[in-house]
Amino acid sequence: MSEFDAKAATWDDDPERVERAKAVADAIRAAVPLTAATAVFEYGCGTGLLGFNLKPHAASVTLADSSAGMLEVLERKILASGMTGLRPLRLDLATDPLPPDRYDLAVSLLVLHHVPDTAGLLSSFHALLREGGRIALADLDAEDGSFHGPGFEGHHGFDRESLGRLARLNGFTRVRFETVLRMEKRTASGLKVFPLFLMTAVRSPDAADP
Repeated sequence: MSEFDAKAATWDDDPERVERAKAVADAIRAAVPLTAATAVFEYGCGTGLLGFNLKPHAASVTLADSSAGMLEVLERKILASGMTGLRPLRLDLATDPLPPDRYDLAVSLLVLHHVPDTAGLLSSFHALLREGGRIALADLDAEDGSFHGPGFEGHHGFDRESLGRLARLNGFTRVRFETVLRMEKRTASGLKVFPLFLMTAVRSPDAADP
């Protein structure tokens, strides 16, 4: 059982996590045009907190995660909600082939820093999007490692300029960053504030990048 499998049953019990997903969904809606025809792909969806907030404003949301435990909880939530257009998908983009469908928007919330190969993930998002599709990825600014603490093997947040450059190298243009909220978290050295950014960009190789 993975760490996320073990946490799945109580994942939604954290009110800060629930409010964070809503705040990021609101920021995505403000930054990216969503319509009744928009097909959304969320990677690292967990129990679907972000996707559930986006679905009323889009045609469909494919909710992808590598954790079987998270997807079990998600499937129960979808059934209980009666909502249509929400599709769970077990997927690890580091090892699995790309699904055949293509999307208008790819989103994630605090997932990017868990993925070792950032460039590979951006490349996968590029391949999954239709021409002119967009990404909207929320994650941590560069930090000192105290967000997760000792033993964490992912990225300690991201430098915005470096991440934006990497997005451009993987076929995205019109890269934009904004701070969407500031998270407070108790660490070994006390209460600290961690800014959360939203990076948006367009899959459009022919578009000029001002």
